[in-house]
Amino acid sequence: MTMSESFRQILIQAAQSGTEGGLDALERSLSAAEPSDVLAQHLATLGFRFESEDRAGLAAKAYALAARVARAQAPGYRLSAIRARILDRCRNEDYDAVEPLLDELQQAKAAAQDRGQSDPSFTDLGWACEMQGEAERAVRFYLLARIVRDNHGGAALTHDGDTFEVKVKNLRRLQFDALLAEGRFNKAIELHKRTGRVHGSAPLAKYEIVSVKALSETGAASYLEILPSRRIEAPALKFWEPPPPLRSESGDLDMPPLYLAFLKEAHAFPRSNVIVTGDQVVYDVAAHPRRKDVLIQDGVNLDQIMMAAFGQTHALIELPENAERIEAGLVMFGLQSRNYGHWFSEFVPRMICYNDPRCPGGIPLCIDDHMPGTHEEILALLDTRNRPVIKLPAKPVSFGTLGMAPVPAFFPFDMKPGQPFYDTIWPADVFRMIRDRILRQARDRGMLSERRDRRLFISRKAFTQRVLENEQEVADRLRPLGFEVIYPETLSFLEQVALFHSAALVVGSSNSSLNNVLFSQPGCQILGLIHEDLSFNFRGYTSYVEAGGAQITFLRGRSSERRDSVHAFHANYRVDPKQVIDAVAQLTTRSPAISGRIVT
Repeated sequence: MTMSESFRQILIQAAQSGTEGGLDALERSLSAAEPSDVLAQHLATLGFRFESEDRAGLAAKAYALAARVARAQAPGYRLSAIRARILDRCRNEDYDAVEPLLDELQQAKAAAQDRGQSDPSFTDLGWACEMQGEAERAVRFYLLARIVRDNHGGAALTHDGDTFEVKVKNLRRLQFDALLAEGRFNKAIELHKRTGRVHGSAPLAKYEIVSVKALSETGAASYLEILPSRRIEAPALKFWEPPPPLRSESGDLDMPPLYLAFLKEAHAFPRSNVIVTGDQVVYDVAAHPRRKDVLIQDGVNLDQIMMAAFGQTHALIELPENAERIEAGLVMFGLQSRNYGHWFSEFVPRMICYNDPRCPGGIPLCIDDHMPGTHEEILALLDTRNRPVIKLPAKPVSFGTLGMAPVPAFFPFDMKPGQPFYDTIWPADVFRMIRDRILRQARDRGMLSERRDRRLFISRKAFTQRVLENEQEVADRLRPLGFEVIYPETLSFLEQVALFHSAALVVGSSNSSLNNVLFSQPGCQILGLIHEDLSFNFRGYTSYVEAGGAQITFLRGRSSERRDSVHAFHANYRVDPKQVIDAVAQLTTRSPAISGRIVT
């Protein structure tokens, strides 16, 4: 059958007009038409043209008309019509109408014996929206991709390896941050209601942010200062090179009080610093006057079991209904508790408060269950009250009574983009107390030797971040100078204490492996190797290390290229071995033990 002249004219007009009305006229002209593959081919060509012009709605209609008059190719045209209709619904953000089309799509593919290579990819569409900063559209596409995965065997992961559930949760968090900055808490709660079930989250509620001290002033918590607020001295930084212009902000020298507080009926989340009581979230850092500059990481890290978003004065927290119940406990759990550097600077000092005679006996120490064994070893050495220890799994906890002590200095985990890094200065008095207690314990166990002249090079081979890439070359240059290469991760905590206590010179990367030089002898010389980033926490390391009397000098190397997902502080790097040898030679002249004066 050939096309009639009248139909040809209508087809040309429909193509030229490119409108819904033109296609309606074409459809009316087909009412009496007999099946024809020629007509169908012309209509499909028109559909393809509309599709290439990004007019999926018109393409869907043209393909549907082609399917209506086709003899042999009707299933294929019907499949093209459904695919175009799905894209049209997506483009018009009518996502709810897409879901029923997905079953139709599968049926049409089966009829056309099509394996689906041309199906709309919701994973691709979601990724494109995410890259363009269109969070809500990305969420909706990932939700559709999840349906395809579950019902039709579609892709299981997004382009960056996340599950769709994790991606939806993370995108919602980004949306919450923007909404809370505008004070739109109710809108954020509404968004969470739509998708919280997808990633297994409890309902969100709004809580006022308060410090422990402010809570106590209302009578809602008991509060006792163990150490008062006081002013400390700024550390004197030492570099092998001429002192570089640091880009970080120096931490405050006015130390907050070290306190012991108790709350009644509080909810807490292992691996997080968030504590909720009543309609308030108790969080000293979030309640700090610098809140506007601080990036709060609770509720963001993947190992956390809760979602949280922080505004200036209020936060959204998901509070589960079925929490584990513990009648009384002391907080030794929280954000980054597994990381040794965070553990020793933020958590260990709390034992000073829990050891105080005014802290009731018998209350257990509560820790995260994913901590390494060295953490428990340190607790046992510091605990003077023989407290039981409860390991908390990744489940919310409801406490009848919850004891709290603070981080000994203002320590924001990170600063918001555009703000200089806050280089916390740590109080020497607190860390001297910890040092003295640990050394007494080590001495009582016969772990400390009389040797004071060891030269140690700390290996970083077991780690994947902040790696000294030419470590072997540096080690080979140091061994002839009497240096031992040590691997702290293979030693118990007390073995490390004993090793560093016998050292006169220590060379190593500035990371948590260097923390235990706190137990070195006064006058021990430390060469801290580090990358070139001038925002690094040089003051924090110096104030911590030198609390025990050791002295640290930094030698900066050259940072290696890093992935976008790696924080600048964790960049790998290389150092010039000759500079290391020259620095060691100079530090040797400063070491009392090596020059013959043994310090006990």
